Amino acid sequence: MKKLSLTAMIEASFFAAFAIILDFLPSLKLSPSISISAAMIPIFILAFRWGFKVSFISGLLWGILQIAMGDAWIATPLQAFIEYFIAFACIGLAGLFFRPIQNQLRSGNKKKALGWVVLAVFAGSLARYFWHFIAGVLFFGSYAPEGMSPVLFSFLANGATMLGAAILCSILAVLIISSAPRLIIRKTDEMIQSQKSVS
Repeated sequence: MKKLSLTAMIEASFFAAFAIILDFLPSLKLSPSISISAAMIPIFILAFRWGFKVSFISGLLWGILQIAMGDAWIATPLQAFIEYFIAFACIGLAGLFFRPIQNQLRSGNKKKALGWVVLAVFAGSLARYFWHFIAGVLFFGSYAPEGMSPVLFSFLANGATMLGAAILCSILAVLIISSAPRLIIRKTDEMIQSQKSVS
């Protein structure tokens, strides 16, 4: 297995810290259980820069930081593990789309690259909120309105949050990458590309 570079690990830590800072900013609250935030955007940018492994680690670090800073809502150790270790790490699944995004950007096809970016954001968001949905069913069913099943309650609350966050992060990611595509192309990659074009 290829080892991650020191630069990758530094960026993973930095972007996790940036995500926690964004998480402290006010979010759009639609109800007590539905709030929409752009805090996942640093993990997505990292996913487009480095791929799955680095963004997975950064998402995991973000979840750990949530617990360490007292921003986590913990009912049981298992619920904390599902919602702050597994769920946050799964945002890194957006990194599985790293290659097509990079390839389209390098070939100058920004429109196709942005299509892959939106798909990646939705994939990472869905992966994260799937685990929040599971935790909602298992641990927060008592918060469901009377007569509503815990499954439906968790699906509606987490589904609305996921959809809102995915749309917001997609818009931001498209704006960021449209205006500054070099943000997700690493300098070493640029050097390799320029050497190939010279030779």
